[in-house]
Amino acid sequence: MIDNTQPFHETSIRVRFAETDAMGIVHHANYLPYFEVGRVELIRQAGVPYADLEADGYSLAVGEVQLRYLAPAHFDQMLTVRTQVTNVRSRGVTFVYEIADTATGHILVTGFSKLICIDHHGAVRRIPEHWLEAMRAFVAPD
Repeated sequence: MIDNTQPFHETSIRVRFAETDAMGIVHHANYLPYFEVGRVELIRQAGVPYADLEADGYSLAVGEVQLRYLAPAHFDQMLTVRTQVTNVRSRGVTFVYEIADTATGHILVTGFSKLICIDHHGAVRRIPEHWLEAMRAFVAPD
């Protein structure tokens, strides 16, 4: 759950038709890309764009992810993705997420992802120090 007393990032997403099933409800697998949008935008806001990390030879691989579905989202609905960092370690970082209906503020999905730093050969590596420092500015207690 997002701690509103700590730094977090918000971004908006409009549900596209292709992300829904025959009933117009967002397919459960599409919430993971919404989490990714929130995470990439938080990283960009921190001043260390993910593309730069990739260009430096590093990637953040998902080691664990959890989602909790509270209510469905529908086609053309505006969603707010809130993202926060709860743990930064030398080789990994944990992000927490909330996806809410923008109009009502009602939370639809919560979750977290734990990412591990690897090089482009798949070997676990230390996260570059300048990137760690930027992420620590967004850390909220676990």
